[in-house]
Amino acid sequence: MPDAEPEAPEPGGSHPAHRAGPSGHGPIHRPRAGHAPPAQNKWWTLTAVCLGTFMLLLDITIVNVALPDIQRSLHASFSDLQWVVDAYSLTLAALLLTAGSLADLYGRKKLYVIGLTIFSLASLLCGLANGSLMLQLSRGLQGIGGSIMFSVSLALLADAFRGKDRGVAFGIWGTITGLAVAIGPLLGGLLTTGLSWEWIFYVNLPIGVIAVVITVLKVADSRNPAARHPDWPGFVLFTAALSSLVYALIQSSHESFSDPAVIACLAASVVLMTAFVVVELRVSEAMFDLSLFRKPTFTGGLVAAFGLSASLLSMLLYLVLYLQDILGFSALGAGVRLLLISVGILVMSTVSGRLSSRMPVKYLIGPGLLLIGGGLLWMRGLDASSGWTHLIPGMLMSGAGLGLVNPPLASTAVGVVQPANAGMASGINSTFRQIGIATGIALLGTLFSSKIKSYVTDHIAGIPGAGEIGSRLSTAVQSGTVSQTVDTLPPAVRGPVENLAAAAFTSGLNELLLVGGIIALASGVVAFFTIRTKDFAQQPS
Repeated sequence: MPDAEPEAPEPGGSHPAHRAGPSGHGPIHRPRAGHAPPAQNKWWTLTAVCLGTFMLLLDITIVNVALPDIQRSLHASFSDLQWVVDAYSLTLAALLLTAGSLADLYGRKKLYVIGLTIFSLASLLCGLANGSLMLQLSRGLQGIGGSIMFSVSLALLADAFRGKDRGVAFGIWGTITGLAVAIGPLLGGLLTTGLSWEWIFYVNLPIGVIAVVITVLKVADSRNPAARHPDWPGFVLFTAALSSLVYALIQSSHESFSDPAVIACLAASVVLMTAFVVVELRVSEAMFDLSLFRKPTFTGGLVAAFGLSASLLSMLLYLVLYLQDILGFSALGAGVRLLLISVGILVMSTVSGRLSSRMPVKYLIGPGLLLIGGGLLWMRGLDASSGWTHLIPGMLMSGAGLGLVNPPLASTAVGVVQPANAGMASGINSTFRQIGIATGIALLGTLFSSKIKSYVTDHIAGIPGAGEIGSRLSTAVQSGTVSQTVDTLPPAVRGPVENLAAAAFTSGLNELLLVGGIIALASGVVAFFTIRTKDFAQQPS
């Protein structure tokens, strides 16, 4: 087999009526020869899919720059902010594969409309939220709609397009996904600063309505006549295990790992995940085909997907809090500065896309993760007097690493399996990305809280007259209310306390950058040595 990585397999088998869908769990049921979907409708299908994908991916990054404003508006705690992000990632990860099975069974067009409707209504509820709990629940509902849309989108494209047009369609779709991720921070900053944080959710409503209308009127339906029924026991066990783990990690940030509730949730997570593995090994229609993990390249791809999400993507929350709460930038100012990461992503994605058909992908994915790790480590060394320019080299470097990893990682997920398993393989890879964000944010949050508390405790005694506010100050640093806390203090100690708060925050951020860097570097090494060219499946011509 040649050294160059093969192109991502076209979702197709040898029989034209039974070609595998990228997001389903089996072949796409297409009309017989002579009854293909009308040619003019395929571009409407592309429009509907791109609108939905743009909307759901935008909400992964657009929310970050609005979090400090949400925190102040809803009087949210630090753990509340973690749940605003993780509620979306958790439901997206838990439902992705099950949604694909339902789409195969009941029709992809029907499920796509349902997903769009749920996501749009959830966005409205997010904007109307008057408390952190309502916002968290609404974000979870957004994740449900997003998982349905994401699991169906590529299958709709694969059903509508043939031959060279399919390559064009997937290229346009890929460009839209990159654009959504890249402009998310900037658009979030514009809406939050110019209007209010609620508008980062309201902006989804017109997009969702247009996408629903186009889908209902113009998109052809498809389903798998041999569809497998959803693996409900696996779904319940996997969701419960993942939720218990994330809850334990977030709860430990303001309690400790010795807290009985935290210990109980961690133990429950282990038991539930063990039960999930047992069930998946025994059921005939498993949600996760565990035999796929026997392929080193498939496992290496999952490690890479988890690693990039648990490192750089999880760090975005804390970088935003630093830019706004400590350096005092507006949401727009923070969004503009985060564009440096987007620049690296866009530039290197183009390079990586061209190289991925000419060289083994391990030479892109492994080094890309090493660049992410190196960039995060380069951002370290912050102190109370640091400016945002200290972050520039590291942001460019880590963004370039993410751009190098993303294009080949998508093809690696499905390139090592036969077309009939492409949907499940792609879904598992996407699931691990969301697991990385959910667990990464929770774990980093625990380390962040612990470091801030210990730093404040160690240094507060050095400020005369401020010894009694150590606990309050630790909470204020995490919740973005340092200025309000300082205003209650005697004028003589306000300056030293503000400096201590900034020093505590940067001390915690330095530790997170170290941990995130190590995660990315370790993932890069594992990916480099496990992803093998010989594992890629030979595809029918």
